[in-house]
Amino acid sequence: MRSSYAEEDVTLLLKDISGLVEPLPAAVRERYIQQGVHYCEMLPLEYRPSEKYLEAYRNALAVYAGSTARAVSVLSEKLYRRKGRDLVVVSLARAGIPVGILIKRYLRQKYGLDIRHYAISIIRGRGIDRNAMDYILKHHAPGAVQFVDGWIGKGAILTELREALLDYPEVDSGLGAVSDPANLTELSGTHEDILIPSSCLNATVTGLISRTFLRSDIIGPGDFHGAAYYGELRSEDLSLEFLSAIERFFDFEALPEPPAGSLSGPAVARGIAAAYGVSDINFIKPGIGEATRVLLRRVPWRVIVNERHAASPELRHIRELCQEKNVPCEISRTDLGNYKVCGIIKNLSDI
Repeated sequence: MRSSYAEEDVTLLLKDISGLVEPLPAAVRERYIQQGVHYCEMLPLEYRPSEKYLEAYRNALAVYAGSTARAVSVLSEKLYRRKGRDLVVVSLARAGIPVGILIKRYLRQKYGLDIRHYAISIIRGRGIDRNAMDYILKHHAPGAVQFVDGWIGKGAILTELREALLDYPEVDSGLGAVSDPANLTELSGTHEDILIPSSCLNATVTGLISRTFLRSDIIGPGDFHGAAYYGELRSEDLSLEFLSAIERFFDFEALPEPPAGSLSGPAVARGIAAAYGVSDINFIKPGIGEATRVLLRRVPWRVIVNERHAASPELRHIRELCQEKNVPCEISRTDLGNYKVCGIIKNLSDI
């Protein structure tokens, strides 16, 4: 699988499907998804940010690189203490890939380690890429494997991972994440809903690869899950710039923060569903990372903001996207716990 990352940064266990699948606009994908087509059977048309939105991203990177780097540092230390020098990082494509690369670079700089880093696909409702798992376990001890991702929204992928790994009992089902406002894992850099700047963009901050893809006419029984390479976005690629910006602020003395005493992600999601009359919990996308992805890839009904963080500069890019896409942005009617913001997807049957 091609990407704009260096080979030593990550081994992508993905099938290159570039040119085989036509990306679809968000409105078209949303209609298909709500008619029962699984999201992994389509590719989204990549959002090309306006100059104003890119300015919001650059501002986020300048302001929040330090807090992201500190959380990466804390997470890296937790994983090192858990697995030692045999650690093998497996990031969940694609949001987890820059996190895996940053963990690799942190451990090399502090401990002189050169760990292996793979990226594989896991898809809600379809499970983990078993061919990729077989490849990793052919080359590494099961106990060395550690999964990582960018952030935990309400925990759907964490649940999917735990269920998938019931077939691999010797593999650790813990998920490391830079940010876990859902309070679902001890392996987090922070339980705060922080703005991880890479969540603001899609392929242009994750090595120019698409989200992962699985459809039987293109992905055969012996294939890895697929992804497309967006070479046409090469001139807009910010992937390496993002890594360098975070790496500069690694904190080799960082200590973990105490766990945040708040509602769990699933409890918050249930409260939002009840307050807003949403019947499908999958339409609830809490947290900065998930709300951003909803605005970039789906058709949101509205965005709700935690009253305590209504003026937070971390939400500047969210407000910008809401204005661009004419999505209402309002103070939440219910307790959002650790989350600063939540996106709610529009149920097209209500239109």
